[in-house]
Amino acid sequence: MKKWMAIMLLIALALFGSVIGFNMFKQKKIAEFMANRPEPEFPVTSMVTKAQDWVPTIEAIGFIEPNQGVTLSTELAGTIDAITFESGKPVKAEQLLLSLDSSVEKANLRASQAKLPAARAKYERFQNLFKKSSISKDQLDDAEASYRSLEADIESLKATIARREVRAPFSGVVGLRNVFLGQYLQPGTDIVRLEDTKVMRLRFTVPQTDISNITLGQIIKINVDAYPQTQFDGYITAIEPAVNYQSGLIQVQANIPNNEGQLRSGMFARASIIMPTVKEQIVIPQSAITFTLYGENVYVIHEVDGMRRAKQVVVKAGERRGNDVHVLSGIKAGDEIVLSGQVRLSNDTKVRVVENDALAVPAQTPML
Repeated sequence: MKKWMAIMLLIALALFGSVIGFNMFKQKKIAEFMANRPEPEFPVTSMVTKAQDWVPTIEAIGFIEPNQGVTLSTELAGTIDAITFESGKPVKAEQLLLSLDSSVEKANLRASQAKLPAARAKYERFQNLFKKSSISKDQLDDAEASYRSLEADIESLKATIARREVRAPFSGVVGLRNVFLGQYLQPGTDIVRLEDTKVMRLRFTVPQTDISNITLGQIIKINVDAYPQTQFDGYITAIEPAVNYQSGLIQVQANIPNNEGQLRSGMFARASIIMPTVKEQIVIPQSAITFTLYGENVYVIHEVDGMRRAKQVVVKAGERRGNDVHVLSGIKAGDEIVLSGQVRLSNDTKVRVVENDALAVPAQTPML
């Protein structure tokens, strides 16, 4: 029994010894392989930075408004007897657009106008008689009162007739009419929208920290979704004198010439307020920047013992515009930076620069 246990113990020791020995041999060979393995080299794309001019902008959003716009309505109730405009057509200031039935008022006006010459002649005759002391002052006053009262009645009737007519308060373009010939209108009924669209306005807000960077007459660039390939030029015409104490924003208004009539009121617009050009600035693609818990980084390629290695550099990024980033500090003109392939890099990693157009911005967005 003891002999059998000794044999089994020897067999177990031999098995464990062989396993341990194999593992030690394997680790030794792996260490030798890793020690003799060449340093990995990662392919990247790169560019050499250079100084260039940068035009800072302040970005804002707002809605397009007309220079003047009003929804026309009538002050008095009545039946429409004439519509003298067409939907969507330009009209001139004081042009008659619509009139209500005023036949009664016009008849009363003609009757009053017919009495006016006799009342004037009587007043003038009484003036002469009074100078000759042929009539009393009371008779002259009664004649004058009758004459002046008739004149006032005529003016009142003319005003009533005018109030039953709707005229364009300014030149512009009318929209779609909402009424029809013969329709009975109540006071305040919407007739048509009239807008002066020769010059449009954009009202937007900017943070109070940017107040020092905006002035009257400053140029702005406007983009609207309806015309993605067209950029409209405008200029600042008014700045609100007070800052909203709740939001810290200030309202700004800009005029936009609309000679081709492309802009319509209510359009959503994005505005870029153009600031003075800054010389000798570093601008790089956004793909060159990596984000970590410690900030924004760029890999700079440099030579070490004849080999190209990537060094991680912390940068301070400023304004972003499209695919470009304005770098305020961290790199300088002439530095070669990594554009793509950063995901496998670390400090002093060996790199190999390759040509690749995968990051090139296509002229047209591909359809899905």
